[in-house]
Amino acid sequence: MSQADQISLPAESGGAAPGQPAAPAPVAARRGGDTLYFALRNKKLVGGLIVVLALLVLGVVGPLVHTNSPTEYLGTPGQSPGGEWLMGTTMFGQDVLAQFLHGLRSTFLVGALGGGLAAIVGMAVGFVAGYRGGLVDEVLNMLTNILLVIPTLAVLIIIAAYLKVRGVMVEALFIGFTSWPWAARAVRSQTLTLASRDFVDLARLSGVPTWKIITRDIAPNMSSYLFMTFILLFGGAVLAAATLDFIGLGPTDGMSLGLMLNNAVRWSALQLGLWWWFVPPGLGITAVVGALYVMNVGLDEVFNPRLREM
Repeated sequence: MSQADQISLPAESGGAAPGQPAAPAPVAARRGGDTLYFALRNKKLVGGLIVVLALLVLGVVGPLVHTNSPTEYLGTPGQSPGGEWLMGTTMFGQDVLAQFLHGLRSTFLVGALGGGLAAIVGMAVGFVAGYRGGLVDEVLNMLTNILLVIPTLAVLIIIAAYLKVRGVMVEALFIGFTSWPWAARAVRSQTLTLASRDFVDLARLSGVPTWKIITRDIAPNMSSYLFMTFILLFGGAVLAAATLDFIGLGPTDGMSLGLMLNNAVRWSALQLGLWWWFVPPGLGITAVVGALYVMNVGLDEVFNPRLREM
């Protein structure tokens, strides 16, 4: 099952049919209230959101409070957790807690930038292809299909291997420009459905520009779908970054959770019994990605009335 199959377009449509009055304000407010009501009742959504927010606060605020450098040799090598070193030290005396907090920050930064860039490109291609159709659709669809069959990880490895200096921003650009095709196909399929609706035909006959029809009439009716697509792209970017970091092609001038795992493996942390060096970053990556996907399942249940728990 592809990632696009994990999310479904909500049954409600925001556009009013021609000749019929728009929904009165109290009805719209009631719909919004119903969505919030079911969102707060959904344990998957609430639980996943709490985990993501807690880790985000750790990544943003943690390095400001715990000011130790993640790369300096500060303590006794191989110190177990406790006392001055809450999460112990590496075999070189580096503070594991400082590395973990900075690694969390990098993880969210790569996810937001890489996933956001992939979402922008994929949605733009999907909207244009689905709405314009014809030759434009064929060309964009062919480009998307070509990129879909190219092994993304292999391309990322090749590109990263030829760069001598790599940073979090560069890594996010790699991931963003190589992970958008499936999102483009998903958005295109939904746009094809909405483009044939009466309210879109009416806007087209009224001479409304294409970009305005897409942003005003089509995109709002897919808002929940687009949001869930971004969450999947966010999680995919985190996993792709962790993979590159783990095999040694991550940032050369920073710290990340994947790089922590890479260093732990390179210097035999498992054989030396330094479990506090590799367990925290592994759990951190699992928690971020797992919580995002659980949130996505919860959002699908909230936005799709057929899946809601009464």
